Amino acid sequence: MSRRVALALAVLVAAGGAAPPGHAQHRMPEHGQHRMPEPAQGQHHTPEGWTFGLPKGEPAKGRQAFAKFECYKCHEVKGETFPAAQDRENVGPELSMMGPMHDAEYFAESIVNPTKVIDPGKGYAAKDGSSKMPSFNDSMTVQELVDLVAYLKSLRPPGGASGHTQH
Repeated sequence: MSRRVALALAVLVAAGGAAPPGHAQHRMPEHGQHRMPEPAQGQHHTPEGWTFGLPKGEPAKGRQAFAKFECYKCHEVKGETFPAAQDRENVGPELSMMGPMHDAEYFAESIVNPTKVIDPGKGYAAKDGSSKMPSFNDSMTVQELVDLVAYLKSLRPPGGASGHTQH
């Protein structure tokens, strides 16, 4: 083996087998990730069975985000000590029973796209049919969203009250 080949191999091993610039190095997925079969060159696709999922957030930080964005002004959370809802015209659903009722992704979508699903006849829609809930998309970080969703998922009815089927 020539010295150049040996030197090139040593550099490659020292670099951890890194691919040359411009060539992506494929790593094995972490637990819970989908491994895509290698597509034909130039083709990309969504893995079969793929669904969107949020990383695990911290409910305590999510509670702080709930207070920071003053969600309590429109949403009551029974068993929590937030100020009472102030604007009775723009009140959203009471949230203490919602944790077990919805997936995390539903909560995330309800925050970033509140007009997507509006319960009819509950007073949550504006005259133009959009949600009365304001947009936080320009002021809330992704981490705050993830933590807020974790907080909402952690909510349970106070005192062992049973959940309800409508909100």
